[in-house]
Amino acid sequence: MIIEENAVFHLYTEQYSYLLKINQYGIPEHLYFGPPVQTTDAAALSLRPGLGWGSSVLLEKGDPASCLDAMALEWSGSGRGDYREAPLELLGQSTDFRFTGSRIIEGSEPMACGLPQAHGGSQTLELTLAQPGARLKLYYTVFPTALVRRAVLENVGDAPIRLGKCMSFCLDLPGSSTMTSFHGGWITEMGRRDTPVQEAKVVCESRTGASSHRNNPGFLLSAPGANEEWGRVYGFNLIYSGNHYASAQRSLQGLTRVMQGVNPAEFCRELTPGDCFETPEAVLCVSDGGFGGLSQAMHRFVMEHIVPPYWKNRPRPVLFNSWEGCMFDFNQRRLLELAGKAKNLGCELFVLDDGWFGSRNDDHAGLGDYTVNRKKLPGGLTGLARKIRELGIDFGLWFEPESVNEDSDLFRAHPDWALTDDFSPVYGRNQLLLDLTKQEVRDHIVENVSNILDSAEISYVKWDMNRHSIALGSKAHDFILGLYEVLRRIFAPRPQILLETCSSGGNRFDLGMLCFGPQVWASDNTDPIERLRIQNGYSYLYPQSTMGAHVSAAPHAQTLRATPLSTRGNVAFFGCLGYELDLKHLLPVEVREIQAQIEFYKAYREIFQFGRFARTETGWQVSDGETTLVGVFHTLTHAAPGYEWLRVRGLENRTRYQVASLSQALRIGQFGSLLKHVAPVSIDPNGQLLRIADRHVTLPEGEEVLTVSGGALESGIPLPPLFRGTGYDKGQRNQGDFGSSLYIITEC
Repeated sequence: MIIEENAVFHLYTEQYSYLLKINQYGIPEHLYFGPPVQTTDAAALSLRPGLGWGSSVLLEKGDPASCLDAMALEWSGSGRGDYREAPLELLGQSTDFRFTGSRIIEGSEPMACGLPQAHGGSQTLELTLAQPGARLKLYYTVFPTALVRRAVLENVGDAPIRLGKCMSFCLDLPGSSTMTSFHGGWITEMGRRDTPVQEAKVVCESRTGASSHRNNPGFLLSAPGANEEWGRVYGFNLIYSGNHYASAQRSLQGLTRVMQGVNPAEFCRELTPGDCFETPEAVLCVSDGGFGGLSQAMHRFVMEHIVPPYWKNRPRPVLFNSWEGCMFDFNQRRLLELAGKAKNLGCELFVLDDGWFGSRNDDHAGLGDYTVNRKKLPGGLTGLARKIRELGIDFGLWFEPESVNEDSDLFRAHPDWALTDDFSPVYGRNQLLLDLTKQEVRDHIVENVSNILDSAEISYVKWDMNRHSIALGSKAHDFILGLYEVLRRIFAPRPQILLETCSSGGNRFDLGMLCFGPQVWASDNTDPIERLRIQNGYSYLYPQSTMGAHVSAAPHAQTLRATPLSTRGNVAFFGCLGYELDLKHLLPVEVREIQAQIEFYKAYREIFQFGRFARTETGWQVSDGETTLVGVFHTLTHAAPGYEWLRVRGLENRTRYQVASLSQALRIGQFGSLLKHVAPVSIDPNGQLLRIADRHVTLPEGEEVLTVSGGALESGIPLPPLFRGTGYDKGQRNQGDFGSSLYIITEC
């Protein structure tokens, strides 16, 4: 809801209130963003500067309240006495936008520029500000758990305007805070960093042409002492997939100015009379329930208002991806063999990854071409898809449409379509980018990808992009608009196709891409111990239903770490489950274990994908209100470990619950010569007998079922002991390094 009383605007839901006012100088002042309050609180929430601060520049002589530098603002200009960072820069001139009017609009105000928008907003406040020759519109759209802001600058004068910067929002929040941002690189995405916000500006940005795995666009601001369950936390994210910028800076008066939008680096647009520039939408959330409360608000917003409506709460299939199993080395016979084995395991979707087109036998050739490699696939994609579907499993396909190899028919025909500059070409993974700012390039991609999708029964697309951009300069924003046009034209008419976007893993894990496809390949790193950190980072801003998570072979290609198959499954459960390994090498015990994993995941799939998520002291939990699933994860084992407690959040204190551990199998080969302590005969740890037995025989591990109150589980109950160097017991968790357990908690 939005109400206006005496130049005070109150935007509110059951979750939050957002108050601003238009002051006597026509400046929008920020009053409050937090848990619900009343409109009549506006006067008490307004800042009172008293005699002000010395050395102030005043809008009106003698009025200390007219110092822009000390106000809590909704937007700020430059050159008028506010020396904090400005959200808008017009090259060569100051800015001084003043309020001229407002509208309350039902629903959202559509954008004209092609940027994606959140859907399902209830009402939108439009504030109009103006200065000679220019008009600025600030939009605030109300959603149940989030407020979405954006800005539109219009040239209403007679001369061109040179725009150097225009943020999606600017906001001055009270008090000190810490910025939590998420950084990394290829195969090491989403590392959490906590930086105190002080007088020196803190910046989170990308300049790679993508939202980037270096610095994800989402970030948090938290009050001192905030933890998972307590304290004021603000969350911000951008519905955008290109170069982004966010900053936070504390003022002398104790206000934290935060803003976010398109990165102004190398950004310059000339607006001729009548032109306008629209910023991407920015998402603002707040919670007094700590980081956990903020994450749940963000998750709900993404699931209900970002992902395509067709995929809202629609279960994602368990898939098998061919890449780590065979890479470029495959033919139709091998693919059908893999598809049959994947179906036998319980997979529902077979995905053919890179290498199906042109002369694509490695990453030096073929990108840009869409002719099926008939040596590998004599029946083409149509024949392959039909044969795979006859096995009872759906078919999906990998594309990388934004890139081109010099060794391709496309490049030989249209070298001018590649994105280059006046210097020698710069390559990434032996490829160049296609110039998506050109209409003919966009038309070519749309036509060819659409023809492939319509030529066979394809139910899933993995859309990849494996290099950073160069030579974009001021075209960087237009490049992203071109990408959005391509995605919209291909997938809007085909909403039933499950689109999983990817850019060398999580290089483009952002809300912009999630508007076109409901999930993103979270990382090329499939080591579950690495994924604990990576998926944990994503969980602050993105729900688990957006994360592609696969079980791969161990030792893992990214770390050489060997991990238990049970842990690989337990980590991947907390996402969209898939498998990515050579199935012909699975042992009988592994086949049975994977079949059990998939059967379990399917039984609880909707809880894993759409349940209420929480980070815990020992791992993660998800719940639908009736059933709670808790993962307990370990890294390196230590000698003589102490007791460990299972703590579960969100239960009813007096309700009785059954706690059951998920049955897990222990491979006997992992015990080596220790088997002599429990076996009736002497066994050579390197002998053939143990190797044969290890293929077929497992030991039970740590199984238990008990009944307990919700209050006890909230406080924490002791778990069965970990291995302590004193022998085997079936009630003990004999896990060793990188072990894990999973618990199913249901009302009695």
